[in-house]
Amino acid sequence: MRTLLRARLDTPTANEAVRNGSMGGAIQEILEQLHPEAAYFTAMDGGRTCLLVFDMQDSSEMPALLERFLLDMEAEIEVHPVMNADDLREGLAALRQR
Repeated sequence: MRTLLRARLDTPTANEAVRNGSMGGAIQEILEQLHPEAAYFTAMDGGRTCLLVFDMQDSSEMPALLERFLLDMEAEIEVHPVMNADDLREGLAALRQR
């Protein structure tokens, strides 16, 4: 299932990761683990935020996928199933067939 992950990093923790040089490696490891189809980095709600769109096969994957953000970055996490335009068209077409 296509999934949107929003991770707002804790500012003091992220500041320390930037200062000690570990931020780049941590983000790279997360990207290698998730293989996102899209990855965006911005500031939201006053803090560093990662927006990643990736495929999650089963909800049981959540602990392994999210713990790096929670443990290393003390991030606030949101996970949402999402659709792209093709998914929406397919879903709407299925509604018409009912």
